[in-house]
Amino acid sequence: MDHGFWEERWQRGEIGFHQPHIHAQLQKFWPGLGLGKGSTVFVPLAGKSRDMAWLAERGHMVIGAELSETAVRAFFDESSLTPTVRSSGAFQIFESGPYKIYQGDFFELPAESLRSVAACYDRAALIALPPAMRTQYARTLAALLSGEVQILTISIEYPEGEIKGPPFSVPAGEVKALFSDEFEISILEERDALAASDNLKQRGVTKLSETAYLLRRRA
Repeated sequence: MDHGFWEERWQRGEIGFHQPHIHAQLQKFWPGLGLGKGSTVFVPLAGKSRDMAWLAERGHMVIGAELSETAVRAFFDESSLTPTVRSSGAFQIFESGPYKIYQGDFFELPAESLRSVAACYDRAALIALPPAMRTQYARTLAALLSGEVQILTISIEYPEGEIKGPPFSVPAGEVKALFSDEFEISILEERDALAASDNLKQRGVTKLSETAYLLRRRA
């Protein structure tokens, strides 16, 4: 992953992809996963997402992975938390309360870091990666998450060529191609998201759909 690209965007505040509000499809569909309090949730390419706080408020332990140190520190600052920080291999690990965030390259995460994870929430990881990296992402995620894990994935689709990602358009057919070998895939909802996406409208997107998927490990 291009560490310099993402760190520069965070330092410059060029984070139109960041949403200050809790994602509506997370609130709508997460309860259907049926996870108990104390369950551990993984959030890849987490940024400083407030969705992590929402998950923690529901009684979950939250493990995140984020390339940018600026983003990780901003998350804890905005949560009024002072994390402990330690080094482990290629990562800095930030911990406080229900949160444990691995700052470093997602693709280098050690398998043991996610052994306890019961579910994964991906709103900004898959769509942040260019096409050449998405197969590697799907394979790495499947390998890291063991057992009967569930994944709530939110993807977007817009007319090809209207903007240069990220975020990238990832249609339903590609989601199926990436994950169907390992997971049963259900479409929970497809909605028109253009009206709520000022950043993408300003960049030239004329049509935008947002789809929530539930991925369950095949038996």
